[in-house]
Amino acid sequence: MASSHTSLSAGILAAIRGKRVSLAGRDPAGQRGDTVIASYNIHKCVGTDKRFDPGRTTDVISEIGADIIALQEADQRFGERAGLLDLERLRRDCHLIAVPIAAFSAKGHGWHGNVLLLREGAVAKVHQLKLPGVEPRGALVVDLDLKAGPLRIIAAHFGLLRHSRTRQAEAIIAAISAADERPTLLIGDLNEWRTGRRSALSFLSPVFDHAATAVPSFPSRFPLLALDRVMGSPHNLVTAVEVHNTPLSRVASDHLPIKAYIDLKAALSGGGENPVKAVSAAQP
Repeated sequence: MASSHTSLSAGILAAIRGKRVSLAGRDPAGQRGDTVIASYNIHKCVGTDKRFDPGRTTDVISEIGADIIALQEADQRFGERAGLLDLERLRRDCHLIAVPIAAFSAKGHGWHGNVLLLREGAVAKVHQLKLPGVEPRGALVVDLDLKAGPLRIIAAHFGLLRHSRTRQAEAIIAAISAADERPTLLIGDLNEWRTGRRSALSFLSPVFDHAATAVPSFPSRFPLLALDRVMGSPHNLVTAVEVHNTPLSRVASDHLPIKAYIDLKAALSGGGENPVKAVSAAQP
């Protein structure tokens, strides 16, 4: 237990200093793997300077250079709930296309503000999951067929209340258990800073190791809290995780983007434990 706590503390300190955190037993830092994944709460394109600037947000997305990126708060919260980004510019300048969904509103881009952008690959299935809780929250469950193999992305934005986050974590596990088996990533702003047993994300175990990939991303000026997460199942899917900490990202939103490197081929080879299969088998 002490060794695990020391490792986690070292990982958090490394993340604060802008370094990449490699995960124990995985390929060393610097190995790109098959695919680069990212998650970014764009804060409705309002920066820490209180300025609304969708173009600046797009510039940060371009900086990140991810193959797949989940965005949160990509729509207005009230009124028409219109989408805030120029999807055509994202396609043209960043080579990223939004996964087609039934948007939450006529002018919106996302599902409860969640948008998933993809550089290449085929979308096999999309499930728009309404998450339980006091606030309206949702998740996109997207099955992709990539060059490296099949991958499921769950792009989510959890609530501000711990009780809601607990129920939302349970809903995610139920959705995974009901689906066919494939390597799975849970990414998004999960609004949970705790990493121990008191964390609402502990209800994601054993499918996801919520503590292993925790790096501080909030607030962007001096990140201390690991609100934004990328978690993989099987556990050898994610090889490293880091915050994207640049002068532009520190001002464009109150969250820093997080970036993860995955090795889909290794996960598909059967070399790692597959908790998804274990949980599915345990269902009545």
